[in-house]
Amino acid sequence: MLKAALKLVALSFFLWLDLLWLPGAHAAIAISSARVWPAQDYTRLTLESKQAIRHNMFNLNNPERLVIDLKEVELGNALNDLAKLIGNDDPYIKSVRVGRFKPGVVRLVLDLKSEVKPQLFILKPVSEYGYRLVLDVYPAHPLDPLMALLEQPRTGIPEAAGTPTTTNQPAEKAPADEKLLSGHPEDKLRMAQSLSTDKSNEPSPSAITKPNLPEMRGRTLIIAIDAGHGGEDPGARGKYGSREKNVTLAIARKVKALVDAEPNMRGILIRDGDYFIPLIGRVAKARKVNADLFISIHADAFIKANARGSSVFALSEHGATSTAARWLAKKENEADLIGGVNIAVKDPYLARTLFDLTQTATINDSMKLAKNVLTELGDINDLHRGRVEQAGFAVLKSPDIPSILIETAFISNPSEERRLNDKNYQMKIANAILGGIKRYFAQNPALSKPKVAQIN
Repeated sequence: MLKAALKLVALSFFLWLDLLWLPGAHAAIAISSARVWPAQDYTRLTLESKQAIRHNMFNLNNPERLVIDLKEVELGNALNDLAKLIGNDDPYIKSVRVGRFKPGVVRLVLDLKSEVKPQLFILKPVSEYGYRLVLDVYPAHPLDPLMALLEQPRTGIPEAAGTPTTTNQPAEKAPADEKLLSGHPEDKLRMAQSLSTDKSNEPSPSAITKPNLPEMRGRTLIIAIDAGHGGEDPGARGKYGSREKNVTLAIARKVKALVDAEPNMRGILIRDGDYFIPLIGRVAKARKVNADLFISIHADAFIKANARGSSVFALSEHGATSTAARWLAKKENEADLIGGVNIAVKDPYLARTLFDLTQTATINDSMKLAKNVLTELGDINDLHRGRVEQAGFAVLKSPDIPSILIETAFISNPSEERRLNDKNYQMKIANAILGGIKRYFAQNPALSKPKVAQIN
C-alpha cells in the first residue's frame, strides 16, 4: 500500500516536470508596442516587451526577404497590426507578414524592395522603455553622402522621410508564402543623404532675412546641421507635450533653407526626418561630406520650470567649465542609450573620428564660432549664461571640424516652449545661427579643402 502511494507521488512529480517543458506551459511574452521608423539612411523596426525576446533571423533571395523567428511570444494586437505600420514610401521594406510558424514560434516575413544588410539586437530597459528587440535595415549599397549632396537641388528642404509610422492605410500585401509562416523551418551605417524635397515646409522668400554682413567669396562652404535626438530618442518634453526632436528638426530645416539661399554655402541635414542616429554617427556623416562647420541644435530642459534662455557649447579638453555644463553633457551623451545603439558593431572609421589629431586647434575655432552665434542669439532671446561653456559632448568630438551645440531655449519652460513651436520664432533662431556663421567666416576665412568639389 505504501509502495503504491509512493509510486503515485513519484509519477505525479514527473508528470508535473514534463508539463513545465511543454511549449505552452510558460506564459508567452507579450509585445507591448511595435514601432517602425522609415528613413533614407535606414529603416528601424522596434518590438518592446517586459522580457527579452529570444530570436533567430535569416535572409532569403529571389525575391529578397528577411525572416525573423520570435520564440515564446504572444501573437497579440501589436504583432497582428504590424503590417499596417509599413508605408509605401518605406525605402527598404515592401510589406511584412506575421503568423504562428509552429508551437512556441511566431514568424515575421519582411518582403524587401532591394538587397539589405540587417542588424538585429536587444536593448535593455532604459528611461521609459522596457526590453526592445531592434531590427535595423540598412541598404546593401548605400549612397555616398558627398555625391548625394552634390546631386541635391540647391533650393528646397529634404523631405521628412523618417516620420514614425503608427497606424495608417495597410501596405500592399505580397502573395502568401505558406511555407514561411507555417510548416517546417527553412534552411536558413553607413549613412545616405535623402534626395527628395518637401516644398510645403520651405520658408517663403519673405520669411528669409539675411544678416547684413559682408558677402564672402571663394569656394562653397558646407555646413552640417544636426537636429538633436530623433526616432526612439524623443529628447526633452515640454509641459504642453512638445518633443525636443520635433522642435530641433523644424529649426534645422529652416537653418538649411537660409544656408542654401547663400550663394557660397550649402547645408546638409545630418538627420532629415524622425529617426535615430548615434552620436558618433552624426560626426562621421559630417566628416564624409567634408563639412566646414558642424552645428548641433537642441532645446534644453531642467527640473525647474523657470529656467530660461539660450546657450552655446563647445568641446572641452580639460573637463566641463561648470557643473551645469557637465550635467548637460552627460544628459546629451545618454542619447545613444535611449535611442538604441548596436554595441556589437565596431566600425573602425567611427573610432578614428575620436582621435585627437588637431583637436586643440579645432576647439579654438569652435569657441570663435560659438561666441559669434551666442552674440546673435542674444539679440532675440535672453542668454542663460553670458558666455560660451565647454564640456565633453560626444557629438562635438570631430578632430577637424569646428563644432558647436546650441541649446536654443528651455522647452521645459512653458513660455519658451510656446515660442519654440512658433514658426516665426524658429525663423528668428535660424537667422541668428546663420548670422553667427557668417560673422565667423568673415573673421576666419575658410581654408582650402581640395577634396571637396565645387557645388554650383
